Amino acid sequence: MRPILLQGHERSLTQIKFNAEGDLLFSCSKDHVINVWYSHNGERLGTYDGNNGSVWTVDIDSESRFLVSGAADNTLRLWNVATGKCLYTWEFPTAVKRVAFNEDDTKVVCITEQRMGHKCAVRVFDINREGEGTDQSEEPAYFFNPIGSKATVCAFTLMPNVIITGHESGKVALFNYKTGEEIESNERAHSDVVTDLQLSKDRTYCVTSSKDKIARIHDIKSLMVIKTYTTETPLNSAALAPTRPYVLLGGGQEAMHVTTTSLRQGKFETRFWHKVYEEEVGRVKGHFGPINTIAVHPAGTCYASGGEDGFVRVHHFDDSYFKAQPYGVVEIDD
Repeated sequence: MRPILLQGHERSLTQIKFNAEGDLLFSCSKDHVINVWYSHNGERLGTYDGNNGSVWTVDIDSESRFLVSGAADNTLRLWNVATGKCLYTWEFPTAVKRVAFNEDDTKVVCITEQRMGHKCAVRVFDINREGEGTDQSEEPAYFFNPIGSKATVCAFTLMPNVIITGHESGKVALFNYKTGEEIESNERAHSDVVTDLQLSKDRTYCVTSSKDKIARIHDIKSLMVIKTYTTETPLNSAALAPTRPYVLLGGGQEAMHVTTTSLRQGKFETRFWHKVYEEEVGRVKGHFGPINTIAVHPAGTCYASGGEDGFVRVHHFDDSYFKAQPYGVVEIDD
């Protein structure tokens, strides 16, 4: 499984995302640039320039027409995927840490930082898909401040008007974004900050990773913990492999402590865990520093990881990956 090494960033990666077809891979990092690549050969297609700060997060709509990004320059931006043009910019008092489209691409949710006297805020914008896309409403359709611990990650669920959030305290919660009311919460989902949250294809369950060295699969409606994967290193990202019974975890000792440890001790591998049996089945080495973000191709044919070292590594799975049955025949019905 030889990786394709993508060198398009000068600083550490913050998030990578495949589009719905999986032919494009979007990457953003602390160097203000968003890159788009062909996932099959790693060729860079173009960049989205205009941010004046670290780009923390990106998301793409299901038609690969619009891209949204959130950055440390306190902006949420809407881009045209094909031309690279910035169509609209929303400005806030603090940095945007997470963005996500809803299922039918009509809304975007964004989380802004708790800083300088401003509370952590969740805003939901209606996206006007008519014409060019430059005619957007400046004000959010819905706005609320989550009570208690600040939110770090979020996503739309299939339940009407409900988003799922992960928090700094480790809790996972469901909010009605119209009223700002917390519908359900699992305070003990994790014991440290939730670093990533990725939904299953059908949005019925999600996987979360945390600095407490644990990743968990939760039922979206009840927030019940279904599976737990305990590692020995802080986790920055967790992704679900479609078509195969695996969960991919990435992390590693924090960058500031890395100079004192070897690669082996730093534990900078992508870990493959069996989704059902909660056992580690393999690791893939490669990064010279913690893995910050992992994404799996929607068809399950490859995965990409982005690290503190500024590289994106795309691994196309060998035949052996699809044929391997570490625990006998387990068919997954997606």
